[in-house]
Amino acid sequence: MKLIYDVKDKPKFGQVLVFAIQQLLAIMAATLVVPIIIGHGMSSVAALFGAGIGTLVYLLFTKFRSPVFLGSSFAFLGSMAAAFAGAASVAAGYAGLIIGAIIAGLVYVIIALIVKFAGVNWLNKLMPPVVIGPTVAIIGLSLAGNAISDLQNGDVTNIAGASAANPLLCILCGIVALFVTVLCSTYGKKMVKLIPFIIGILAGYAVASVFTVIGNAAGVDALKIIDFSYFSALVDGGVGLKTFIEVPDFTFVTAFKGIKEVDAEYIITLLAAYAPVAFVVFAEHVADHKNISSIIEKDLLEDPGLDRTLLGDGVGSMAGAFFGGCPNTTYGESVACVAITRNASVITIFTTAILALVISFFAPFVAFVNSIPACVMGGVCIALYGFIAVSGLKMIQKVDLEQNNNLFVVATILICGIGGLALNFNIGDKTITITSIACALILGILVNVMLSKKTKE
Repeated sequence: MKLIYDVKDKPKFGQVLVFAIQQLLAIMAATLVVPIIIGHGMSSVAALFGAGIGTLVYLLFTKFRSPVFLGSSFAFLGSMAAAFAGAASVAAGYAGLIIGAIIAGLVYVIIALIVKFAGVNWLNKLMPPVVIGPTVAIIGLSLAGNAISDLQNGDVTNIAGASAANPLLCILCGIVALFVTVLCSTYGKKMVKLIPFIIGILAGYAVASVFTVIGNAAGVDALKIIDFSYFSALVDGGVGLKTFIEVPDFTFVTAFKGIKEVDAEYIITLLAAYAPVAFVVFAEHVADHKNISSIIEKDLLEDPGLDRTLLGDGVGSMAGAFFGGCPNTTYGESVACVAITRNASVITIFTTAILALVISFFAPFVAFVNSIPACVMGGVCIALYGFIAVSGLKMIQKVDLEQNNNLFVVATILICGIGGLALNFNIGDKTITITSIACALILGILVNVMLSKKTKE
């Protein structure tokens, strides 16, 4: 893939700002939704701030050579829920979020130290393209259901709590966003080609706005797609500085109140909840970095090195959770955005992280992002998630699938990953989940090792 902007390239300031907004829109929905799922008063805006901090830490550790954004990790949802379930109070639960992220980060640090002294050759042998390729593919394919589910829903709900909008109208808005995105990316000139997601989202949002305005005027719920209440909340009590500038509810503020309630038993609970998941996310970390390496045509596991990317991810998760409560991870949406726009400039990622910090205090922009209906983001995510899947399939283009040893490895990973094979282990009253992606990768590695003799022959 020929890049328009390489890793070290520095576009003009105005361009960088627009590129950063696009990256932010690509990762923001997922980053904001994790605290909403967990509940207990967790702040989505604080999670966004934490993602910005985590990304800056990651960029420092990787010497500004890896163009990928870190956001809230879905893999730790069960761990975060366990932190609150085992806590003596909500405040102690917040303290548990930070302690748990530190535990997960330390796992990364330990693995990084092992890699530092043992090198990465063993990893390349354990996870060659025939293993990593289909694993990256299922990362994208596993998200397909989320994209299609979002595509059929608006954000205004009825009495039953379901989407009030007509599903066909939602699909129309999402398809508009998708079509505009792919047309801009394929036929666009200069700047248009570099910001297809911004244009696509705005086009879908505009169509959804027309339906919603008509629906509000006519009192027809089926036309109401966008929830404009996010904006009305800004003007409650009058428009003023306090309305537009708000300090997020940072996790550490509440955590300090509950730290005295943390005991040894609770820490063991956190260890059981976070450490196993960290090992699972390590596999996804490798897959993501193999993917971005293939896009920029530079092996990030060699330079700056897997030890540095792991340290950046681990320490970044600790720092991010201190502010937002959520451990971070490299985002496939960010990687896909780099691939589709062919803009790998790390300055764009740096600016995105700074923007995440700034807009966390700027309520109107957060309100706009929150108001983007699910169907519009679903349409755009068809392209984003699809590109992740295709990137993985491209990795196995040069693999000889006429050979049964390669065919069985790819088949095992794809079927187990798409089929959703996941394992749950009960440790006391806590449940540890090995995700379908991790299970597929582990089985793929085992099959590859078993057939390695045939590969050598």
